[in-house]
Amino acid sequence: MRPHSLTVPKPLIPVAGKPIVQHLLENIFSVCDEPIDEVAFVIGRFGEAVEKQLLAIAKELGSVGSIHYQDEALGTAHAILCAKDRLTDKTIVAFADTIFKADFNLDAEKDGIIWVHKVEDPRPFGVVKTNEEGVITEFVEKPQEFVSDMAIIGIYYFKDGPYLRRELEYLIDNDLKDKGEFQLTNALENMKSKGTLFFPGKVDEWLDCGNKNATVFTNQRVLEIMPGVANDGEYAKDDSVVICPPCYIGKDVVLKNAVIGPHVSIGNNSHLENVVVSNTIVQNNSIIKNRVIRN
Repeated sequence: MRPHSLTVPKPLIPVAGKPIVQHLLENIFSVCDEPIDEVAFVIGRFGEAVEKQLLAIAKELGSVGSIHYQDEALGTAHAILCAKDRLTDKTIVAFADTIFKADFNLDAEKDGIIWVHKVEDPRPFGVVKTNEEGVITEFVEKPQEFVSDMAIIGIYYFKDGPYLRRELEYLIDNDLKDKGEFQLTNALENMKSKGTLFFPGKVDEWLDCGNKNATVFTNQRVLEIMPGVANDGEYAKDDSVVICPPCYIGKDVVLKNAVIGPHVSIGNNSHLENVVVSNTIVQNNSIIKNRVIRN
């Protein structure tokens, strides 16, 4: 996602007018019957403005946010342990560059739930195998021979947060690395071998935001779910402007002699003149003139 992710964390890049991580949190909150008391964000040191934005997202959802730093990229297990003081109760862990659509309600009485999605080619993903009772029996990382097409999308529920913390600390304390990093999947395997029952949580749609093309496609799909032209406030346009929905147009946007859409998101305070723009994300405070832009 560079250069966009040089100045803000990738999960704060906007899709259809909201940061990726805000879409993700809204989706997680929607499948939980119980209130979520706190959202712990594990990030690099991106500065005060980024931290304020993350805390505001948690507050908007009726929760309390906290910031935790991972100063060295030592793997997923290490990242979660950067917020170890928050692993006190029922816990959801989510990798924040993904968006999903699901209609199930999380069963908080299960030991653990791992969100999965059926994929055509499972080789690039971690996948799960299940038995006849629907219990996960095996985690397989990037299988080159077919074992399952249910890919792990990077969202996990744990009924016992302190137990998860102990298993993660065991990896760190014993320097148990996989491909040079401390991996959450190793802790999952250890927990399963001790009798923890993990179940799949199947999502209807899984939208990746891992690179530019994937994120632009995700913007397209999210806009298709929203009806018509969505906007947060007034924006200026005249008779020389044609808008082809679905689009998102932010606050205080100025459009002149422009064809916008379909599948375009325009950030706040942007000015577009003499342009044709389709299937594109335009970030806040952008000026675009005399251009034809797609993807």
